[in-house]
Amino acid sequence: MSFNRDIKIDPNRVSTGGGGRGAAIGGGSIITVLAVLLISHFTGVDLTGLLGQDQGTTSSTASSIDMSVCGDGTTANGDAANQYPQCRMVATAESLDAVWGEQLPAQATTAYTKPNFHLWDGSSVRTACGTASSSVGPFYCPGDSTVYLDMNFFSDMERTVGAQDTPLAEEYIVAHEFGHHIQNLLGTMDRADRSGTGATSDSVRLELQADCYAGIWVHNASTTPDPDTGVPFLTEPSQEEISSAIQAAESVGDDHIQQRSGGGVDADSWTHGSSEQRVRWFTTGMESGSTQQCDTFEVPGSDL
Repeated sequence: MSFNRDIKIDPNRVSTGGGGRGAAIGGGSIITVLAVLLISHFTGVDLTGLLGQDQGTTSSTASSIDMSVCGDGTTANGDAANQYPQCRMVATAESLDAVWGEQLPAQATTAYTKPNFHLWDGSSVRTACGTASSSVGPFYCPGDSTVYLDMNFFSDMERTVGAQDTPLAEEYIVAHEFGHHIQNLLGTMDRADRSGTGATSDSVRLELQADCYAGIWVHNASTTPDPDTGVPFLTEPSQEEISSAIQAAESVGDDHIQQRSGGGVDADSWTHGSSEQRVRWFTTGMESGSTQQCDTFEVPGSDL
């Protein structure tokens, strides 16, 4: 999806490098290297299993992410969002804030509060969920309500998992992580058993629901205006753009990742769901725009 040129974006919506706005920010995983590479790096896993291991303030090496190209928040920045990935992340976050700021109170009678959003670039970062290294890709840490995204992930996405590196595919990844924040606000994460694995586990249901919430954002993004200008953040997505996001969802299915790793498909070890499931739930959110249609916890395992 392309951003309308007349929107305004504020680079301060994200933090980079050693930033963090004083919040207790953290992330990373100390489980197996394979799990880090094949799950965390390509699926946006939330690393909640590490909560309590390292409750520190944000710490990371200096960032090379240049936010100055995004403007200063006082001029129209849609062109910058379409040109630079880091600016696209800012605009995507602000679009997600606007969509969920309307939809969450209307559909779930719950006030929306913005998550923190931290961009980094292959260094390392300490979070409330542990320490993340360069091998960890996008994830959400509920301990500090922060979405973490290594910008190197996008340059690796097409080469490593076969997903087309297109804007909407990138934005889908961010929207999925914001979906975890919605689950945190609604208490879904607290109620779920996140320790289990398997095709019908709560872990898989959480991930599929986050995919569905990402679809809800796509459903509303081209009609929800920038509160500063009144202009919708995004243009109506083309079928090609939608296909790219669907391909991204398909590429991060547990079965697809297992096949690419050279091993057999083991549904008992799944934590995010199959390619077919991820595409189907993303599409459900995109077509319905309804949080009620995203209740993966009410679906029998055979229909999940």
